[in-house]
Amino acid sequence: MLETTLQVAQGHMQLQRFPVEKGEKLRAWDAADEYLLNDVAAKLALFENPRVLLINDSFGALAVALHAVQPCSVSDSFISQQATVANLALNALPVDAVQLFNSLRLPAGEFDFILIKVPKTLAYLEDILIRLQSALKPDTQLIVAGMVKNLPASVWQTVERLVGRTVPSKAVKKARLIYATPDEQRCIPANPYPLTYQLENTDYQICNHANVFSHKNLDIGTRYFLANLPQHNKYRQVVDLGCGNGLVGLIFAANNPAAQLHFIDESFMAVASAQQNFEHAFKTRKATFTAADALTDFAPDSIDLVLCNPPFHQQTTIGSHIAMRMFNQAKKVLRTGGELWVIGNRHLGYQASLKKYFSSVELVASNAKFIIVKASN
Repeated sequence: MLETTLQVAQGHMQLQRFPVEKGEKLRAWDAADEYLLNDVAAKLALFENPRVLLINDSFGALAVALHAVQPCSVSDSFISQQATVANLALNALPVDAVQLFNSLRLPAGEFDFILIKVPKTLAYLEDILIRLQSALKPDTQLIVAGMVKNLPASVWQTVERLVGRTVPSKAVKKARLIYATPDEQRCIPANPYPLTYQLENTDYQICNHANVFSHKNLDIGTRYFLANLPQHNKYRQVVDLGCGNGLVGLIFAANNPAAQLHFIDESFMAVASAQQNFEHAFKTRKATFTAADALTDFAPDSIDLVLCNPPFHQQTTIGSHIAMRMFNQAKKVLRTGGELWVIGNRHLGYQASLKKYFSSVELVASNAKFIIVKASN
């Protein structure tokens, strides 16, 4: 039976992952959340009105547990923010008990506590720590929490380089905390993010924020998709779903001047990268750029083409549920004759999965690593 009650020093609370899935088997928190919350309880009690900043709170476990101190919470994930709002409501707590910020807009001022759930991408941690320098006081307590398997030496080294001396906790339930003391003599480098590179065989300069997948160069999956995009110019309303830096939609737009492009991702940094890349490539052409839960904002029968490279992980959890949700939503928003084009690793079995949602599923291209599939009704 799925465990939904988190019990920590701050009390009991109900938590769910988001979006809520039928038959969900995973908790909305992990042992690192528990460890961090139990660790900071006594420390927070020593302050009358502590300023607390949360970074990368997966599903709102930290925000809900610490709502009494009205923390600021920074996330790159639209889904995580929705989970925080939903879990506050689930516990009959006011939404304004937590101030939500996206990863591109950090709160102003200094903080007594900065509590970080280690992100999947080291570059994102580096970017955040560089931009948080003005939030650090000499006595700020900065704590990085994570499962041991997600805390390689590179995480420790990054925190020590950009904050100061680190001290590890003991491991508890395979989770660990890293305590960092701000070094007043630390030398902070210029922030290298966002990174830029020239897209091969084009004149396009590509901008990638720190938390964008393959932020240093063109990944092999996208390269293969770009070489096999639909060639027909019949599509008018086109969605680049899970757009990342927007390259798929950008190249499709270049070949289809009449198409209206919509870029969707749950990562704020991805959407910002896609917008910058599109607007740099097409100075006057209009498109939409939205951080959202897949296609939930689109009306039924409104889209001609969905281009999709589905993620197969949510935070650090691997699974097919996000792809299946995207496929099901695409079925609803596509017009009669509309198409969903999907690229994926061969082992993910998307061709078989798509047959659960679409009457016509056709293999467009394949190589040793990837398949591209077209689905329609």
